[in-house]
Amino acid sequence: MLTTAESCTGGLVAAAITDVSGSSQWFERGFVTYSNQAKSEMIGVPPELIDKHGAVSEPVARAMAEGALLNSRAQISLSITGVAGPGGGSPEKPVGMVCFAWSNRVTTLVETKRFKGDRTQVRSQAAQHALRGVIEFLDQAET
Repeated sequence: MLTTAESCTGGLVAAAITDVSGSSQWFERGFVTYSNQAKSEMIGVPPELIDKHGAVSEPVARAMAEGALLNSRAQISLSITGVAGPGGGSPEKPVGMVCFAWSNRVTTLVETKRFKGDRTQVRSQAAQHALRGVIEFLDQAET
């Protein structure tokens, strides 16, 4: 079973998954934790972690993925947090920067990518990358 914790994609991954007939056999639930408060309240991301690293960071992506697992019955999770734009970017965290994590209760992998395009394109690319990452994560766990 898979669970998702999405911020900048706002549920696009969960929507893509549930577009597939039969996905209820392997998709357990999705968390849309758009605000920092939601990240803390819904999936247990420590506010201090957000204060220290910012919501768009690998430590927060890791905490989101691990928190989604702790608050679900799933065995694998993915998380996404980023700057979709057009505003909100900074020199350290520019528009298009997205942090991902995939976890299986034993191992958590994190990654940061930079996508080009407008808000819709960044969000779409991030959702696609997150789903490809699940497949790669599962392939690595099998070897």
